[in-house]
Amino acid sequence: MDSAIILSATAGAFLLAGFVKGVIGLGLPTVSIGLLGLLMAPAQAAAILVVPSLLTNIWQAAAGGGLLALTRRLWPMLAGICIGTFIGAALLPHDDSGRATVWLGLALVFYAALGLVKGHFAVPRRAETWLGLLIGAATGAITVATGIFVMPGTPYIQSLEFERDKLVQALGLSFTVSTVTLALALAYAGQVRTSLAWPSLVALAAALVGMGLGQLIRGRVKEETFRLCFFIGLLLLGAHLALRGLL
Repeated sequence: MDSAIILSATAGAFLLAGFVKGVIGLGLPTVSIGLLGLLMAPAQAAAILVVPSLLTNIWQAAAGGGLLALTRRLWPMLAGICIGTFIGAALLPHDDSGRATVWLGLALVFYAALGLVKGHFAVPRRAETWLGLLIGAATGAITVATGIFVMPGTPYIQSLEFERDKLVQALGLSFTVSTVTLALALAYAGQVRTSLAWPSLVALAAALVGMGLGQLIRGRVKEETFRLCFFIGLLLLGAHLALRGLL
């Protein structure tokens, strides 16, 4: 396929994905790989994703300050992600059938629907150490099996009852750790190649522009409007995952 078409499609996909991430704090991998998967192999799309995903997640995690305190609170989950990724890489096959992706998407749709009808989950502080470790391990294993790292980590972080901007920052921290593990897995599999340098740079620039625009929108909406956008975004991402797994 013509390189100009690849670069244009990459720019468009990451501009939209970055905008979604800027508004609700997640969605860059799901939207971008979902769109680029129409033009290239998923492994190639995932390799292009590594640089923009890592840098936008670092930006998202660092914005707002208090990163050290947030890391101290989330360390069990972050450690669990590393452990789960290691175990998953050693024991679990990559999901080629799409069935795991379908179930992940349906679970995300169910969780988003509960959020839209104001169903509420809250994790007691005393349970965060052991539950965070388990949730992180499950998230890491699922990342290896499917390449998707929103479940069950995202519902868990939302259940910790952070205010809006701190929630987005916590998601960025979790996704940073997951992206690093994904990059290591791709490098081990030989999918990270210098030929993807230009598409990765284009993707990074487009994602940063889209994310900046999305953050401007988020800063102008009320807390309840953000909550509605967050769960609608999860609902759409879940539906997209489920349909992608079926096709």
